[in-house]
Amino acid sequence: MPVPAPPSRIQVACDRPVRADGEYVLYWMTAARRARSNFGLQHAVWHAHELGRPLLVLEALRVGHEHNTARVHRFVLDGMAVNARRFGSEGVTYYAYVEPVPGAGSGLLAALSTCACVVVTDAFPAYFLPRMLASAARQVSCRLEAIDGNGLVPLASTPKAFTAAASFRRVLHRGVEEHLEESPQPSPLQGYAAGRAAPPPEVLLRWPSTPEVALTEPSLLAGLPLDHEVPPVAGLVGGSLAGEARIGRFVDSGLARYPADSRHPDADGESGLSPYLHFGHVGSHGVVEEILEAEGWHPGRLRPERVGSREGFYGVSAGAEAFLDQLLTWRELGFVFAHHRGDDLHRYEALPSWALKTLGEHAADPRPWLHDRETFEHAGTHEPLWNACQRQLREDGVVHGYLRMLWAKMVLGWSADPTEAWQTLMHINDRWAIDGRDPNGYAGVSWCFGRFDRAWGPERPVFGKVRFMTCDASRRKLRLNRWLAQFGSPAPGASP
Repeated sequence: MPVPAPPSRIQVACDRPVRADGEYVLYWMTAARRARSNFGLQHAVWHAHELGRPLLVLEALRVGHEHNTARVHRFVLDGMAVNARRFGSEGVTYYAYVEPVPGAGSGLLAALSTCACVVVTDAFPAYFLPRMLASAARQVSCRLEAIDGNGLVPLASTPKAFTAAASFRRVLHRGVEEHLEESPQPSPLQGYAAGRAAPPPEVLLRWPSTPEVALTEPSLLAGLPLDHEVPPVAGLVGGSLAGEARIGRFVDSGLARYPADSRHPDADGESGLSPYLHFGHVGSHGVVEEILEAEGWHPGRLRPERVGSREGFYGVSAGAEAFLDQLLTWRELGFVFAHHRGDDLHRYEALPSWALKTLGEHAADPRPWLHDRETFEHAGTHEPLWNACQRQLREDGVVHGYLRMLWAKMVLGWSADPTEAWQTLMHINDRWAIDGRDPNGYAGVSWCFGRFDRAWGPERPVFGKVRFMTCDASRRKLRLNRWLAQFGSPAPGASP
């Protein structure tokens, strides 16, 4: 039986009445780009059931915005091809629109809304999506509801932007049982029988739908006005099918060794889920449910005496405890901050006052090395280990999790001043990372400047009281040889 999204996840973006005599319910898929375990889709299906109208799913892909690369487009197009098959098999009309030139898609949503009973979309607190939602609210001619499916914790239920993971972890733990009970339906289209919706012919004529077969054709991508200097990642396939398979592999073979292996690049111990989470090809609820099912978990295993602790609260294995803390505490910390503070997450001036003060006091300190943005972007610094990190980002669209902290810290240490370092990192991360432009990514970069951290001693040149890292220490701590053989040459003193 269809059920609506929980009230805490519903944001009324355009407070018009539901149009009972409309022709269809429109789900505008923007952030949760999947047909399963999706609060936004679930809510749209509920509307369709209540109104006795068919469902129309619109998934559009824009060109022309900043950091619009062939890498991102290929990954999203893969997902659109999967969605075309999945929605088609459920008897739902799926409308894939790939914008051919900047601005060509302008007016599409407004045109489709003229025949809609209600428009349901996804809420996402970063990049251009909040502005896009605000613009849409001014253009649609019916009710517009945005659904928060970003994480386990409904963003509207949080009281503030947290300054540290420890304080957010306590709030997360106290509400986790309730949040787990409010999981999205795994198969929201199960039993759907409302038939196919028919977009107005004049809309299809002006904004032609892209056929499923064309979505994966190289010629489509090659002909789009994108940043083709950032190519697709070889061997990386986007979409919910690939994301679900990645979850399964990680739970089966990676979860148990996660605490020991995730910090070592040679161990290949990371989940690889970040791109799929960023583009909504999988969701946090689906990942958590698969982990807990594999662990044989039930609510009675929660340990209230461990509320706020990094380990032991969930009552699962060490690997599951460690990964759940990364997925739920650290990932959602950035989303909560973005929800309450908007663009502050990627503004240097919004760093904690202590960090701004100490970085400002050391802004004129002599740097041991100075590199500009182009040198960083092309992996041309004096340090082989840092260059290897950047090569991995350029080739794979990611930097290994532990080394990503070092990667950002060294840009701070080798730039003319901290504001230049910040701008360099935000540009490189958003342009080259497959999961860039994300609250989690902005939180990771800003952590290296002191956000979600505390002042450290002793006070150092350049870094002041911001936590310090070095390439030499990383070489001593980490297993790197196999990783360096792929992305660079081992520096002197590299550990075996």
